[in-house]
Amino acid sequence: MTENVETAAQGQVTGVTDAALATLTREERSLYEKIALRTREAVAFAELLPELEESMLRFLGAVRLTVYQTAGDGKEILAKYKSGQELLEIKLPLSPTSIAGYVALTQKPLNIADVKNASLLTSINKQLKFDSSFDLRSGFDTRAMVVVPIKLGAPFLGVLQVINRVGGGSFTEADVGRANILAKILAEKFHEEFEGTNSPYEYLIKKGRITQEKIDQFQKRTKKEGVTMNYLLVQDAKIPPEMVAASLESYYKVPFMRYDPNIVPPKSILKSLNMSYLRRQRWVPMAGSVDSELMILIDDPSDVGRQMEIQRALPAKKYIFRVGFEEDILMYLGGGSVSSYLHGLAGKLEEEDVQDGERIDDGNEAGEVNENENTIIQLVNRLIIDAQRAGASDIHIEPGKGNIPSRVRLRIDGLCRIALEIPSTHIRAVLSRIKIMARLDISERRIPQDGKIVVKIRGQPLELRVATLPTVFGEGAVMRVLAAGGALPFENLNLSDRNFRETDRLIQIPYGIFLVVGPTGSGKTTTLHAVLGRINTPEKKIWTAEDPVEITQAGLQQVQMDNKAGLTFATALRAFLRADPDVILIGEMRDHETAGAGIEASLTGHLVFSTLHTNSAPETVTRLLDLGLDPLNFSDALLGVLAQRLVRTLCKDCKGQYRPSDEQFEQLVRLYGKEYFDELEVTREGLLLYEARGCGKCGKSGYKGRTGIHELMVASDEIKALVARKAPAAEIQRLSMKEGMRTLVQDGVAKVIRGQTDLAQLFRVATE
Repeated sequence: MTENVETAAQGQVTGVTDAALATLTREERSLYEKIALRTREAVAFAELLPELEESMLRFLGAVRLTVYQTAGDGKEILAKYKSGQELLEIKLPLSPTSIAGYVALTQKPLNIADVKNASLLTSINKQLKFDSSFDLRSGFDTRAMVVVPIKLGAPFLGVLQVINRVGGGSFTEADVGRANILAKILAEKFHEEFEGTNSPYEYLIKKGRITQEKIDQFQKRTKKEGVTMNYLLVQDAKIPPEMVAASLESYYKVPFMRYDPNIVPPKSILKSLNMSYLRRQRWVPMAGSVDSELMILIDDPSDVGRQMEIQRALPAKKYIFRVGFEEDILMYLGGGSVSSYLHGLAGKLEEEDVQDGERIDDGNEAGEVNENENTIIQLVNRLIIDAQRAGASDIHIEPGKGNIPSRVRLRIDGLCRIALEIPSTHIRAVLSRIKIMARLDISERRIPQDGKIVVKIRGQPLELRVATLPTVFGEGAVMRVLAAGGALPFENLNLSDRNFRETDRLIQIPYGIFLVVGPTGSGKTTTLHAVLGRINTPEKKIWTAEDPVEITQAGLQQVQMDNKAGLTFATALRAFLRADPDVILIGEMRDHETAGAGIEASLTGHLVFSTLHTNSAPETVTRLLDLGLDPLNFSDALLGVLAQRLVRTLCKDCKGQYRPSDEQFEQLVRLYGKEYFDELEVTREGLLLYEARGCGKCGKSGYKGRTGIHELMVASDEIKALVARKAPAAEIQRLSMKEGMRTLVQDGVAKVIRGQTDLAQLFRVATE
């Protein structure tokens, strides 16, 4: 194999091959054999270097040398050396700002006559510099240098830096040849230490998941069928994507990066690049800036040509590489095409992967999907799977104007994020497929329609509520993901000590009404089912009326509402009273009839739970009274009202600690209330807060998951008296706070101080 060497001294290109071994002198051959033998015998090269350093220098005809190994994180290279009894490290980023870093980045050898000649270095790369700090400290005078990459085949393993030729002057072609010979010995050792593989898929062969013969067949099919190896390995060979990723990591020696809809490549950098060019080159900048460091996702980190292209397109100070699937890279670049999306990790889904919960006969209706029927079916299936995997609550399909692609956005942890762009030629077929699955009229596009889809993903049930709406640019759709599952444990609701204690006491009372209130999507159903799980015992008969039934529990009799058939909350409640209940849950008190029936049920010896769309606990009282309820009956029945919101929580893996300023501390005091702040038991000097930082696990957002903030109003005798005389909400709130209630904002501040969230997220869902 011939390697090109950039020769700054003569400006020429020199070739070195393994045949150079034949040109070695007897002494050089003896040194070579000694170095090779001891290197292969050693457990770790770092321990061997002090012993062999003198022999290596004699072999190279050099005064000094430094051996760098890749750190294995795609970020930097490091060299270990002893200073007295202390083991020290030199770390260098993959960057053109240092000579060894430049060779690590480009994987091209360098022969430099004088590293202190700035014009000589800039002729190689405008950013290339020599760090003279070591020379200044030690008095050593670095001049000539040969730097060669240490690699075995494609994977990059390290850098060999040879300094100052014995006798002075520039290094020769023969010197470079010997440096390459030594680099090959080191590459074999590093490869062994890293437990590396010799091809991207050798790991899979060693694990017995596929044969080399099958790999060769797949290689031929990729060109013939226009698909990727990853697609064939996952779909045809049935190898889990995680194992394919591990195989690529083992070979390329950089971390693997999966597609994550939460992560968005920096738009400020993408603006300077041509998207078609990036799709052809199959790389994408994922994070950072050209002023500091850039993270690059690429399908082949060993491709020197593309690394040079990356340098020219984005001349950053430092580069970090990640290996990824080609399909995922295309997804980050604006979604690519529908076909590239379908060739992603979920691939072309098999029949058992996604099944309609109730089989439907597409019949002639399938003709609406036109010639793209199979592609569209797989695309819709993939959208559902991606949403479920990402923990999305909603899928938004939004039509674009004219030929502008339609967007698909996923709502995750309360915020919408772009997941895919669908070409204008496909959007109508996608919506038709969704309407077929939801049993809606595909010919009607002028009025809104509602339906539901019941599917199974790998045997697990999943329900989606579908709403289609006509817009000025065409028909759009929203699918709410309702994953069937069990109840959250009551202890995991993250209630404050007072709220936990009082709620637990109230729900043990055998009769009365307990309300959980808040806007849509604030977790009311989750809280109610956690409460029911707390009191769900064989001695109690519990009926629930829900629309829809999202959470199921053994021991509950749960009824799904069907307004078209006349089964409403009010009719279900009347039926429950004839079915010997102890506890009743009514999904929502939407009208006077339902609310009145719930009050009557609670007064006749039943424990009733329900929800309402109100902003605070005291406001709930006035809202229900405005529906026309009898104040005396309502006050007698009321046990308590729990208002709640969901706030995004800080990522536990990357949140950063800081000491708040005086202004920030005063803001916390004001929000919680000076008269109450002492109960938090924090001081200005001892308070530490947390802030969002961002990492791969949280999609660089700094937040992962959500938790509740709560406001519990307990119906004491004094509160009941205010309700009976229809007192205003402000008066009820003042008395409730005197009795121990804390507002949503106050509960949120307490959780900010505990490091669960921050004020920015609190203010997104609650106001002072």
